[in-house]
Amino acid sequence: MSQLPHRSHYTWRTWFTFLVPSLIGVFLFMTPITTSVEMKTALSETLSSIFFKEIVIDISAGMTIPIAVMAKIVQGVMAESIQTFITVIICITGVVSVVTKAFKPAVICQSPLLKHLFDVSWVWLIVRLFGMAFGLMTYLGMGSEMITSANTGALVLNDLLPVLFSVFILAGLLLPLLINFGLLELAGTLMTKVMRPIFGVPGRSAVDCTASWLGDGSVGILMTAKQYDQKHYTQREAAIIGTTFSAVSITFSLVVLGQVKLEYLFAPFYATVCLAGIVAAIIVPRLPPLRFKKDLLIDGTEPDRDAETIPGHKTLFSHSLDVALAKADNSTGVKGTIKEGVHNALDMVFGVLPVVMAVGTFALIIAEHTPIFEYLGMPFVPFLELLQIPEAAAASQTIMVGFADMFIPSILAAGTIESDITRFIIAAMSVTQLIYMSEVGALLLGSKIPVNILELFIIFILRTLITLPVIALMAHWLVG
Repeated sequence: MSQLPHRSHYTWRTWFTFLVPSLIGVFLFMTPITTSVEMKTALSETLSSIFFKEIVIDISAGMTIPIAVMAKIVQGVMAESIQTFITVIICITGVVSVVTKAFKPAVICQSPLLKHLFDVSWVWLIVRLFGMAFGLMTYLGMGSEMITSANTGALVLNDLLPVLFSVFILAGLLLPLLINFGLLELAGTLMTKVMRPIFGVPGRSAVDCTASWLGDGSVGILMTAKQYDQKHYTQREAAIIGTTFSAVSITFSLVVLGQVKLEYLFAPFYATVCLAGIVAAIIVPRLPPLRFKKDLLIDGTEPDRDAETIPGHKTLFSHSLDVALAKADNSTGVKGTIKEGVHNALDMVFGVLPVVMAVGTFALIIAEHTPIFEYLGMPFVPFLELLQIPEAAAASQTIMVGFADMFIPSILAAGTIESDITRFIIAAMSVTQLIYMSEVGALLLGSKIPVNILELFIIFILRTLITLPVIALMAHWLVG
């Protein structure tokens, strides 16, 4: 490992470059704030007066992070046109990708950014075309009801994609504040002694987890994908972090619990979710397929095995600070940061939205119009009965449908299951399963993180088998 300059070597400019952007990033992505009805009303009235039209900001009362509030503001301001805008983006992506594949225009092939956005493999080209077809049919209300209904294509286009679009734009533009100026190096070095031996990942992944936990799982995946591109994670580390630490936010957990009418149990519910998630994070990475992922960087090269070594003459904190300041001293400045932020946002908007439209709609069609998930849940009935879970047969039908969308199990449970214990278990299970194709799965497939749909399904099953006993035990203790 090369010798790092001591922190006394750096000028006040380096300290300023480290502290100011990092603190802004911490505030935006990691600082919990409490929202209220009064805050919602004030924001709506202020924006309505600025834009001379009625704007409603759909903020739920509770805890969130500033970037999530900003995303809600974007959705409110663009409410009348956001579906149109998203549909246009999906169609442009599909058409330009076909043109690029067929004709290799110089204007695209000679631009690294445009080539990255539109010169994709045949598999991803087909996925993008399905996304374009599903998006157009849903937007225009044409074609099969199976594709365009409120529980399939319309759910993705009208409810999910506006959320992702606003998060992608803001997180893409602002994420460099969090990852480019030394904060991750500081946190990563400090947390290595915890994250590496317990979970097998670098300490910096703790920041990904915190951003997901307080904000949104899509933010965590975006951070993980970006750091994988920048060679901070190996293939194995990126796959573990993307499928294990991109947790569902506290806010959305409250929404899921509210759906099954158990809001008064939120504290024990979230404690259960955290405990089950930690158990899964310890065990699942040590099993196939994550266990067999290569410990190589994105370009196939070996990582620096000494990067986490602390020199003998330094304390953990002093070395962490030196690593962070070295990163800040080599940052790209304001112009480079803005450029990277714009590239991040374009990459996510053009690269991921069509994939989510295609994969999310297809998964929901299977869940709504076929008995596949019901059949897949049947083998779980004896397991549920062994765990003494009431209404085991009905509960089994909700287990596998979580692979399509994490909210569907709670919807089914609210309508068909009477037992508080079982509804508690189903709600907690839908959160800890983590891999659902309407968002997280599609985001992972749309990124460069090295996982495929079969591996995601296997990880989903493993997480279900590992977390279900933990959740059942806690439910019998807390609810029974």
